[in-house]
Amino acid sequence: MKAPLRTLAELVRAPAALSVPGDVVAGAAAAGTLSARTAGLAGASVCLYWAGMAANDWADRDLDAVERPERPIPSGRISAPAALGIAAGLTAAGLAVAAKAGGARALAVAVPLAAAVWAYDLRAKNTAAGPAGMAACRALDVLLGATPGDPVRALPAALAVAAHTYTVTELSRREVSGSDSSALPATTLGATVALAAAVASRGSAATGLLAGEYATSYGRAQARLFTEPGAATVRAAVGAGITALPSLQGALTARAGRGWTGLALAAAAPLARLLARKVSPT
Repeated sequence: MKAPLRTLAELVRAPAALSVPGDVVAGAAAAGTLSARTAGLAGASVCLYWAGMAANDWADRDLDAVERPERPIPSGRISAPAALGIAAGLTAAGLAVAAKAGGARALAVAVPLAAAVWAYDLRAKNTAAGPAGMAACRALDVLLGATPGDPVRALPAALAVAAHTYTVTELSRREVSGSDSSALPATTLGATVALAAAVASRGSAATGLLAGEYATSYGRAQARLFTEPGAATVRAAVGAGITALPSLQGALTARAGRGWTGLALAAAAPLARLLARKVSPT
């Protein structure tokens, strides 16, 4: 990968975007509105996600200069104004694609989603509201997929993805310092197992298979924190949470009666893990 392209990929955490279209697909499946329009909404979602990653690095540029000097901005590979411009451009692109694909109904969710992304990066991230703010972003992402139909039908799927996101975000707050006790991984691991069991409880065989894969891949990484609580293990657990999300999204999609689509979504998980070896998703 050429240097400028790699820098851009690191800035927006490109491989992590594989975890994003599944939000929209799961929402559309829950609302019974999977169609060609879903692909456009998924594209809008990816743009907004990448915008959030670039805005995150812009907002954290001074902190990263101390804690993560290898990141694109503090390393000098991209300027802070350029990163901010990329974030703004991707936000505009995401809103435009959402409007094109879903009209006013989609824009009515995409605008609050974009606002929530920027609010998290600029204000909420380092506060007690941070995990809830990130969870809200993912919940709105799921509801974006449901906008061609009745978004209320997608609320259970949105809450499931939000719950998962909350655990990942809580862990991510210890990426530099490490986990100082077993309480955090015990809580997040318990939530992961409970979530997987709830999703699998009233679904097909495909639902159970995918929920089990989600719990295993993400749970194993969290379990390591009981014996290896250092920062590197925390980052590995966060990365596992990101790359395991397609399996959860697939389980939710299968639960809505779209088993083959759910299996296809889950296929992104091993690809995401492979790409994460090249460009960190965290």
